[in-house]
Amino acid sequence: MKKVQSTCNVCSLACNLDFYVENEQIVKVIPTPHYPVNKGFSCIKGISLDKQNTKFKPSPLPKIRNVKGEMQETTWEEAYDYVAKKLFEIKETYGGDSIAAISTGQLPLEEMALFSHVMRNFLRGHVDGNTRLCMATSVVAHKQSFGFDAPPYTLNDFELSDTIFLIGANPIVTHPIIWSRIRNNPNKKVIVIDPRRSETAQRSDYHYALNGKTDIYLFYGLAHILIEKDYLDHNYIEAHTENFQGFKDLVAEYTPDVVAKETGLSIESLYEMAKLIHTGERVSFWWTMGVNQGYEAVRTAQSIINLALMTGNIGRPGTGANSITGQCNAMGSRVFSNTAGLYGGGDYDNLVRRKAVCEALQITDEQLINKPTLPYNAIIEKINSGEIKALWIVSTNPRHSWTNNTTFQEALEKLELFIVQDIYDDTHTSQDAGVFFPVVSGLKKTGTYINTERRLSAMRPVLSKAEHEKTDLEVFLGVGQALGMGSLLYLWQTPEAIFELMKKCSKGMPCDITGVTYKALEGSAGIQWPFREGETLEEDERRLFEDGNYYTPSKKAKFMFDKIMDNPLPTTAQFPYILNTGRDTVGQWHTQVRSREIGVAEDAYAAQAYIYIHPELAKEKGIKENEIFEVASINGRTSRFAARITENVTVNQLYAPMHYIETNNLTPSLYDPFSKEPSYKTTPINIYKIVGEC
Repeated sequence: MKKVQSTCNVCSLACNLDFYVENEQIVKVIPTPHYPVNKGFSCIKGISLDKQNTKFKPSPLPKIRNVKGEMQETTWEEAYDYVAKKLFEIKETYGGDSIAAISTGQLPLEEMALFSHVMRNFLRGHVDGNTRLCMATSVVAHKQSFGFDAPPYTLNDFELSDTIFLIGANPIVTHPIIWSRIRNNPNKKVIVIDPRRSETAQRSDYHYALNGKTDIYLFYGLAHILIEKDYLDHNYIEAHTENFQGFKDLVAEYTPDVVAKETGLSIESLYEMAKLIHTGERVSFWWTMGVNQGYEAVRTAQSIINLALMTGNIGRPGTGANSITGQCNAMGSRVFSNTAGLYGGGDYDNLVRRKAVCEALQITDEQLINKPTLPYNAIIEKINSGEIKALWIVSTNPRHSWTNNTTFQEALEKLELFIVQDIYDDTHTSQDAGVFFPVVSGLKKTGTYINTERRLSAMRPVLSKAEHEKTDLEVFLGVGQALGMGSLLYLWQTPEAIFELMKKCSKGMPCDITGVTYKALEGSAGIQWPFREGETLEEDERRLFEDGNYYTPSKKAKFMFDKIMDNPLPTTAQFPYILNTGRDTVGQWHTQVRSREIGVAEDAYAAQAYIYIHPELAKEKGIKENEIFEVASINGRTSRFAARITENVTVNQLYAPMHYIETNNLTPSLYDPFSKEPSYKTTPINIYKIVGEC
């Protein structure tokens, strides 16, 4: 029996697990005892990775849709040649901008980097990822406030903080490992800010159930009170920040009266929260999708950052304005995918950075793409407008997960080439593919992940590949070779070779990983960036900004703010209720295509889409528990759900798990103006009892 330490490629924590293997069978899975993220603990999803591709597993050969509309197996060489020929034809006819791809935060960074090299540098197309659906807001907020996309914390700060604010976050369900870290902290107050009485809110010391998408009012109002009471760290503001006076002038108008009216919270609650911030010695603010997925999300995230800056709660143990990432390698996709920024960070028009990346990759400036990708929403819109003709989907399920997801279905009908690459051939997206590339799961792959706290960890193959099986990396190489990239692929042949390229690209940047090696990652505690060549790793958990220096030209953090915008999609007489969405059980994950293989987890949720509704509203509409009723959205769509009646939502709000395709049939095509992240959380809806049907 052999033991392989590898990385869980589900959520953003990227826990490590020890796989015990005998005769190409996983005998048992044990959470890695010494790994600083999960410390010998795992949620049901991680401990069940041995179930991957056991119930559902496609043929290892690719498929192409024939003239009869049927998917027909072919050889890998024929599939590569077919795709390369089609891509070339489309590029020659319409240009590189007519080619696009949607990737995922679940791929190792080496595969992301290679995919972008083929699609962006060579074909001159666009590549965005499903990271856009969860973390784009935090990326932009970090860049504008800190000067770089730099989550400052270590997960150990959950155990060191005495005052923990969880904002639009429900870690009991979404990140059980985080909740275990919070529970291990004996000296903390937990404050939950969420419109819904979530599982975490039920176990908190304080729960503030504000009106949906009024959190920016709350944080501007808290800033107003902190200034009024002089609950400020004047030394930190003066030494390490800029433009505080402008922020102070802005929040002067967000008085407790104004904020109470907008949020639905009492004035007493506002002062209570401000006092909690003031009396805490180590205050930490944590947010996730409840903040990121909104029409004013970047400024909302920055309103949280501003609270940390003005009170000096950043750069010290147990403090910080901390975004919790969604996927296992979303951080890797943010800095090493060559999509919204260059490999290793930096803008495409930065000549110094371009030169450094070109030298690292041994290519010319003309061979390096010269502009950022179109964002996810623009890719879908340009397919529907006829400008994008080819789309390649990699290990994500946008027919299900994209907001107002019928628009994605409409887009598919207008494509000349639609490729789907996945470990399953029966997802909502895979079923519509013109070409399907089957790939192996992470159990058979080599690569590197960067988790939510900037920690690099090793994915190492637990099982061997069978005949005809391919990794994502091998597929990208195969298509690249069929495209005739030749010498442009010489340095990109193995995961370790690509990792060495990315190390060179990172040199001198905030995310510098030149001191990390494959050997150092294997069997290790992981290594957080930055870790530069020549440095000695003295601690396994390190935070940023301990010296008060940021990545801006002035080395000071910036107070970022704007006057609060009007809700572009308010409720109306026709759509008087609000739909909120998110995760629902620990076992569910995203679109349920992976979690369906975990029997214990699948038993915990229904096959029928369901929605939570308050007893008063259910009674008013004559809807009983588990009764199917109809929900109509302001975007013109309708879906049917089974009723789950609960007082954990407010009377005018319903909450639908995002794991059902019916949910994102209702969410709108509305995006934050800076991050272009969809506004999933506050859709105006109406509900109807179904009558006259058998």
